[in-house]
Amino acid sequence: MRSISLHNIIWKEDKYYVAQCLNVDVSSFGKTRKEAQKNLDEALSLYFEDTPRPHVSRIRMPRLVACSFQHV
Repeated sequence: MRSISLHNIIWKEDKYYVAQCLNVDVSSFGKTRKEAQKNLDEALSLYFEDTPRPHVSRIRMPRLVACSFQHV
C-alpha cells in the first residue's frame, strides 16, 4: 500500500462547508467543517479504490490569492 500526501481546502458556501482536494478532482460537503472533511475522506477513499493508477498532481506550497475582476 502506498501513502499519498494530499492538500485539501474547506470553505463555507451558504449554509454548507465545501471540502475539495487540490491534488485530484474530488470534493464533498457537510453541515460542519468536520463533516465536510469526513465526507471528503470517504469520497477520496472511493476515488482511489476505483482508480487503479490515479494521477495525483503534486501541489507545492499552495497559497490563497485574492483576485477581482469586472463582469458585464
